[in-house]
Amino acid sequence: MKRPLVSSPSPPQDTVIVESSALAKVAYDNQRATLQVEFRDGAVYQYFGVPLHIYQELLRADSKGDYFNRHIRSPCPHTILRSAVPAHQFPLG
Repeated sequence: MKRPLVSSPSPPQDTVIVESSALAKVAYDNQRATLQVEFRDGAVYQYFGVPLHIYQELLRADSKGDYFNRHIRSPCPHTILRSAVPAHQFPLG
């Protein structure tokens, strides 16, 4: 008996640490046109239907947070993979 193929959100392959006050890491899956974003607060989202050129422009943007807000956050459907970590759970240091 064949099991149905289940599409689960898998992390894209190449993770890039970015300099941004809002974004911590991004990773892009070119075959699925999926962008995974980890925010500084620990939240992780996947955005679907992100063209490769938008991802490339995000990496080149002077303000990655502004670029993300204008070109990805609103126009692209998304799913939450991990909610933000409450501030009291961040390690002190």
